[in-house]
Amino acid sequence: MNLFAILIGLCPMIGWGLFPTISSKFGGKPINGVFGAAFGSLIFAIILVLVAKIPLPGGFAFFLAVLSGFSWGIGSIMQFKGFKLVGSSRVMPVSTAFQLILTSCWGVFVLGNWTGTTGKIIGFIALIAIIIGATLTSWTENKEESDSGKLKKAIMYQFIGALGFLVYSALPQLVTMPSVQKLVPNMGSMSGMQAFLPQALGMVIFVIVYNLMNLKDGNIFAEKVSYLQIFAGLSQGFGMLMYLISAQPDMNGLATAFIIGQMAVIVSTLTGIYVLKQRKTPKELALTFAGLIIIVLGASVTVFI
Repeated sequence: MNLFAILIGLCPMIGWGLFPTISSKFGGKPINGVFGAAFGSLIFAIILVLVAKIPLPGGFAFFLAVLSGFSWGIGSIMQFKGFKLVGSSRVMPVSTAFQLILTSCWGVFVLGNWTGTTGKIIGFIALIAIIIGATLTSWTENKEESDSGKLKKAIMYQFIGALGFLVYSALPQLVTMPSVQKLVPNMGSMSGMQAFLPQALGMVIFVIVYNLMNLKDGNIFAEKVSYLQIFAGLSQGFGMLMYLISAQPDMNGLATAFIIGQMAVIVSTLTGIYVLKQRKTPKELALTFAGLIIIVLGASVTVFI
């Protein structure tokens, strides 16, 4: 692994990690943030296709990629609802933990990861550690009833959102599953880079559908903050593109790229605390740091089993 590959690997951590903070700075409703992320990702997806001449997936694979992007929209809107309630510094560690747990369970029970009894034991110990880490980051010293209610609601949103992110990650994997290929003969093939543009289209479709279903709350396409949020969305799109490059075998590989990408939770949490001034007591801060370290270590263990 050379220095250039390491620098590329750090880019998703920075792009994904800064996105919640930049988006929170612009403000607006949760859907405004999703609008920015969707269109920011679309811009980078179009650049990738045009510059690298990436072919689009064919057959049913294209539909799965679009549906994958739509599911990302569901996960993101829940994440933003949590930001509004308790701030990104509390939401991101919990959201990351839920995503790691659900994705790992999908890998074990559907894809057959963590082979052998020892692998499964180590894996589930790592998941328990991730749960403990998320609990530490969300702990509050001065528990007021209103704040406790908001935190519980935010955690519920993150679990629903993590289900959306799980579908976002899982659908493209169906393309390579023999049982699915038998059911859908014209499945076609699809790499991560090929999936990027149709996924971005699915994200935009989610924004349009959500807007039409909630027009009584205002048309987000007519709101200035939606277009300001695209600047935040460019950070998200940049992170996605760099992750796809980092995950290539001749760069960092999928496992290393995944672990470095999870470091985004550190960037988003710390910038939430120090840039957005999301207040934490010294004890809460210490537990947050401890929780972040445990989450990252747990994520690393699940990849290398």
